[in-house]
Amino acid sequence: MDIKAPTFPESITEGTIAVWHKRPGEPVARDDLLVDIETDKVVLEVVAPENGTLTKILKDEGEIVDSEEVIAHFEVGEQTLPSAPPAPTAPAEAAAPVTTQAAEPVSASPAARKLAEEQGISIHTVTGTGKDGRVTKDDVSRAVTDQAPVPEPAPAPEPSVRAPAHEPILDSGERVERRVPMTRLRASIARRLVEAQQTAAMLTTFNEVDMQPIMTMRRRYQEEFQARHNGTRLGFMSFFVRASVEALKRFPAVNASIDANDIIYHGFYDIGVAVSTDRGLVVPVVRDADALSLAQIEDQINGFGSKARENKLSIEDMAGGTFTISNGGVFGSLLSTPILNPPQTAILGMHKIEDRPVVVDGEIVIRPMMYLALSYDHRLIDGQEAVRFLVTIKSMIEDPARILLEL
Repeated sequence: MDIKAPTFPESITEGTIAVWHKRPGEPVARDDLLVDIETDKVVLEVVAPENGTLTKILKDEGEIVDSEEVIAHFEVGEQTLPSAPPAPTAPAEAAAPVTTQAAEPVSASPAARKLAEEQGISIHTVTGTGKDGRVTKDDVSRAVTDQAPVPEPAPAPEPSVRAPAHEPILDSGERVERRVPMTRLRASIARRLVEAQQTAAMLTTFNEVDMQPIMTMRRRYQEEFQARHNGTRLGFMSFFVRASVEALKRFPAVNASIDANDIIYHGFYDIGVAVSTDRGLVVPVVRDADALSLAQIEDQINGFGSKARENKLSIEDMAGGTFTISNGGVFGSLLSTPILNPPQTAILGMHKIEDRPVVVDGEIVIRPMMYLALSYDHRLIDGQEAVRFLVTIKSMIEDPARILLEL
């Protein structure tokens, strides 16, 4: 049986073999993960179609593959599966260690498996802290650190800094450098960011918003909200998504895109929410956000975050989008200039909430304030329109009733 690369969507022309999780001659069970294929947007997993044995690998790690290209040969057969070890009848003088093939399958993210293989440790020896005991990349990193030998008087580099065998190391005396190829996702991010800078007339306008009303509402209704919505926490992002939708309704150009000499005005509101992962920034899309409740928006964003950390986001999760929100505040950013996500014409940047003195009704008071940034394509959006759009979001966040009443 031929093992083929998945059918890539139209927006993806090729992929790269990231890591083989099985080797030739190794028995596998149906649905066991065979290989990860990295594309410009996501990591696609190829699993075993039946119980059997991987007989030959045709495309090694790092090689380019096309859609539906044959990458390996597979032999179907129940007899190739490992059998359970017989129960010992008497204590053995030197018991052989249990092999990873005979061990129970371990649930682990592709990134965790790849790091374990690079560092030469068995994934079965790592304790998973993820959902349902899933082994994460952080779990493997901790296991590597725990198993690292005590260094000699001369300091040794941390295991996480060591380069895999296939990565050339440039040693110039005591100064060590490491040259590694860009991942496809990182290369795609770089290409798109440069494209945005070169093709759009990008400007940024700033404002600040008083977060006190939202924070008061969250404290007052958090427990009741969680009880009503099966444990879903009321966060800040759902308010900004809803406020953005209402502002987009008032300023259609901000929800539009440019296609050559045409302007495409979208009659729907698909909001991209930027999520940071170990591989880079990805932007899954909350579709038809105008028809979703705050709880439904929070559920989708939380689900995207979990899938992103485990490299489980699909092409469909990130396709399209009419407007993007990026929250650099979770990393401590006080102010930044977000870059457009082509072909969209605007992106909203959220930042760190910080107590600052402000004037309210003629008196100086301390309020939790956040800077907002709106980067926009000046080819389509005028400055006054961008400013009014951002002021609309500010007014809704500072008076959340406006979101519900659509005022």
